[in-house]
Amino acid sequence: MKVILLAGGLGMRLSEYTETIPKPMVKIGDKPILRHIMEIFVNFGHKDFNIALGYKSDVIKRYFFNKNIFPKDEIITINYKIGNEDCKVTLVDTGYNSMTGGRVKRMQKIIGKETCLLTYGDGLADINLAALLNFHKKHGKLATVSAVRPAARFGAIKMDGDKVIDFQEKPQMQEGWINGGFFVIESGFFDLIKDDKTILERDPLELASKKGELYAYKHYGFWRCMDTKRDKDNLEELYIEKKAPWVK
Repeated sequence: MKVILLAGGLGMRLSEYTETIPKPMVKIGDKPILRHIMEIFVNFGHKDFNIALGYKSDVIKRYFFNKNIFPKDEIITINYKIGNEDCKVTLVDTGYNSMTGGRVKRMQKIIGKETCLLTYGDGLADINLAALLNFHKKHGKLATVSAVRPAARFGAIKMDGDKVIDFQEKPQMQEGWINGGFFVIESGFFDLIKDDKTILERDPLELASKKGELYAYKHYGFWRCMDTKRDKDNLEELYIEKKAPWVK
């Protein structure tokens, strides 16, 4: 099954790094977060990657070719090894100023009529992709989004009057599911995207929801999005200490 990775945004909230490299190339330990994300998919047998490029696309192309010289074509396909697995990587220039929906729309010509997986280039999770796909197949609708409960940034205090009866350091939120970024989409979902200016999280997903074509797979395990340097440092600490839940 083909996998779409969105790797073209500016990553402005991580400007300490993204002034010189695109956000998906920011390293967690010894490799870019993009590589960590790809390994999650490889662990479940998905090895056909289609990467939507935009901001500083040459940096990502250089990484996969491991040299400064690479084809200047809009679409480039190469064989690439991840661990012991032979993978196919297709690099697609989807426009410098395209929004997330626009980048997905531009991948339609590559995906065709197939069901595909989709995620962003900045989120890590120990999500069970096999269970996600089974859930999607059972409901038979256009799209599935993974829903997660992020960890609270600060400690939670439960009180009875002035007395603290429970204290939890950065607990997982008990209410409020958010977009976890691991999607399954059918080819018909592309038709809900208008053009390059379309934001995936607005019109397409909102419209799919209104039509009853969007279901949520609840992921209760580990999930983190690398939005800030603080997030990056926390993920790196987990990885260096060999406590990274997304690593198999």
